[in-house]
Amino acid sequence: MKAGDFLSKEEIQSFTQRSDMAGAWAVFLNWLLIAAIFAGAIYWSNPLTWVVAVVLLGGRQLGLAVLMHEAGHQTLFKTDRLNIIVGQLFCAFPVLGDVSIYGASHRIHHRFAGTDQDPDLPNYRNYPVSRASFGRKIKRDLTGQTGMLLVRSVFGGSGRNLMLREGEASHSERKGLLVNLFVFIVLWTSGFGVYYLLWPIAYLTTYPLVARIRQVAEHGNVTDLYDPDPRKNTRTTHANPLERLIFCPNQVNYHIEHHLLASVPAHQLKSLHRLLLKRGFYEGYDKAIATSYLDVIRRAVLEFSSGQPAVR
Repeated sequence: MKAGDFLSKEEIQSFTQRSDMAGAWAVFLNWLLIAAIFAGAIYWSNPLTWVVAVVLLGGRQLGLAVLMHEAGHQTLFKTDRLNIIVGQLFCAFPVLGDVSIYGASHRIHHRFAGTDQDPDLPNYRNYPVSRASFGRKIKRDLTGQTGMLLVRSVFGGSGRNLMLREGEASHSERKGLLVNLFVFIVLWTSGFGVYYLLWPIAYLTTYPLVARIRQVAEHGNVTDLYDPDPRKNTRTTHANPLERLIFCPNQVNYHIEHHLLASVPAHQLKSLHRLLLKRGFYEGYDKAIATSYLDVIRRAVLEFSSGQPAVR
């Protein structure tokens, strides 16, 4: 099954057209939301708003990682130069990532999705899991255990944990720290330096959690993990505005569309999804689409633990 089975050459060319304006807007919007979250936590300063800020910042850190992913595919901007410069400085470095290193191994994921050669396989192959198992994962995320493993992996050069793959550490960690230092200086010179702590707290807690749920949504407990058809080894998830803010920023929920045609920029994925629906692409593949992220968790966790048949 290929994209050309459902799309004309002209349609594929249209959907894969990259846009510097769309890329710049995506980066600007993510940082505008980050600034708004900090402003809200400062203006309405109390424990409740701090907790809300940590949750939302975890979603925005995932948003930056998704844009790093876009730059790694060279779809965020038209030119390789912009994808590298903007992708590194404004997307990858703030979350201690690296566009080039991530992009290289991520393309292997696309080539071997669901196989033993897939570098992402450990993130989703064991689903469905019991409630107790999933609860332990959430506990490790929210108590910072997963986040500390991530940090040690980044600075230890080992890779291989929730958000890095074997060998992905790129020795750009100091540049990432410099970008984080700049964010701190901006807040400090404004008289609100202590609020920078919300950023690393989110990085160590809610960011690993939302990244985990995103990974489960994309490939966890799908119809047939080892079938090369993306309608069987991948999942697209419909999302409400709150879910898009936290769990699937920058259209990352349209994951089957992304695996069908990885050269499509993120801002085009929703339109591609709608056209594929009209063309009958999903007929007979109802389990390929989840109605929400709660539906994702229900399929990957609740049905299994309640004794009902797991969705395959």
